[in-house]
Amino acid sequence: MREISPAKNLSAEEYVARFLAPQFRPLVRNIRAQKEAGQRPRPSTGLVDRSALLTPERRRQIVDAVAELVDENVTGRGDMCLQFAMLLQRGLAHLGLPARLVLGNAISVGDREVFRWRHAWVRVGPEVVDGNVDAVVESPAVPREAVAVVAAPYWGPVTETPPGRRLQEHHGEQPPADEDVEVTWWPDLRARLDAMMAEARAVDH
Repeated sequence: MREISPAKNLSAEEYVARFLAPQFRPLVRNIRAQKEAGQRPRPSTGLVDRSALLTPERRRQIVDAVAELVDENVTGRGDMCLQFAMLLQRGLAHLGLPARLVLGNAISVGDREVFRWRHAWVRVGPEVVDGNVDAVVESPAVPREAVAVVAAPYWGPVTETPPGRRLQEHHGEQPPADEDVEVTWWPDLRARLDAMMAEARAVDH
């Protein structure tokens, strides 16, 4: 099982021992146990899918493949929305879709604003892909009342974004470079997508 440390030049075990607060270490133990058992949550399970792009099966495969890779972070993917979106954007562009990375705020709303946090997602023309939001349940920084309304991933027209959340884009903001995305995860995702498309072509013929 490959684990990625959030800190450069530190192994996952070193990061947990030296930098992770004790109250968060049970989360790491739980995530590791789920990985060993093949029981980590997948975005496709609760995906609200209203997209006209690709096929429903292909959309589920793509978001799950991206999630599986960024979930190699030792603390899971609860705080990996930027890396998820960066990787997803590369993957969709590789498939020929005009995908772009978006940085901004996610806002959980009910009768009032409940919570807002720094977030990242992907736009493809009129559609939005907010694929990592189901993992907020593992983020201690997000209040439980906010989790209740934003925990379903969404792929579809931005005008049909499910109630309970708003996505506020910060136009022109650029993401920092991320070595894990560029060097570790992107080659793996590209290989998976190429194999996926080769299989699809073989079936078509």
